[in-house]
Amino acid sequence: MEKINYSVLMSVYYKENPEWLDLAINSMLNQTILTNDFVIIKDGPLTNELDDVINKYLLKYPNLFNIVALEKNVGLGAALKIGVEKCKNEWIARMDSDDYSIPTRCEKQLKRIIENPNLDIVGSCIAEFEDNIDNIRAYRILPENNEEILNFSKKRNPFGHPSVMLKKSKVIEAGNYESWHLCEDYELWVRMIENGAKCYNFKENLVYMRVNDNFYKRRGGIKYLKSILKLKTHLYRKRFFSFKQYFISSAAHIFICLLPNKIRVILYKKILRKSVKS
Repeated sequence: MEKINYSVLMSVYYKENPEWLDLAINSMLNQTILTNDFVIIKDGPLTNELDDVINKYLLKYPNLFNIVALEKNVGLGAALKIGVEKCKNEWIARMDSDDYSIPTRCEKQLKRIIENPNLDIVGSCIAEFEDNIDNIRAYRILPENNEEILNFSKKRNPFGHPSVMLKKSKVIEAGNYESWHLCEDYELWVRMIENGAKCYNFKENLVYMRVNDNFYKRRGGIKYLKSILKLKTHLYRKRFFSFKQYFISSAAHIFICLLPNKIRVILYKKILRKSVKS
């Protein structure tokens, strides 16, 4: 297979779990095609335990890691914006600090990119797990081809953020990441799609995403609701949504965000995801 170098981009802040961070980094170092540029943005001062994890890998792979320490916490969107600029390769594999990538994730994505050089975003479906990767609770099924992704994006986020491999030049061309609370990825995808980006999702689970009570709580409440409604209104005003799409998607988010968390968990697992039993 033609060789393509790629960067890995991860952001870490002080509330992360060091064991989960260790698993996430290790999963990217166990790829069948290894990165030559692993960028970690320390989004503000970290705990000693988190620093210990990062320093362990930095000592073991001194020429692989590029650690960027920010003086204060700026949020995921602003941190990733800096991270994209620091990545030295054209292709960037995003990875969250508490998830797990299967060993062949990047190899599969790079092969798809070589076969389809017009692609700009390549993601995958996602297995959501609790505690450990053997405890899968649900599957996030996402649209596969470019047209399906475009149509899906009029309703919901068409990509799992930690699963994507991005073309750096296209990200920069679209304006790079911006600060949108829990919506920075969705907002970027829309700008890239509007700018002509071509997209693809694998119909298999290349990434395992960690879910727990906090995961569902973050997708409810007034703060997240204000952020997602602000984004939906912004997209409607720039005519990405029709009024019907804007009304339906906004009403759905209002309903979900205002539910008690226990009911929201059930809704996500039974309706918004494919259950393990099925």
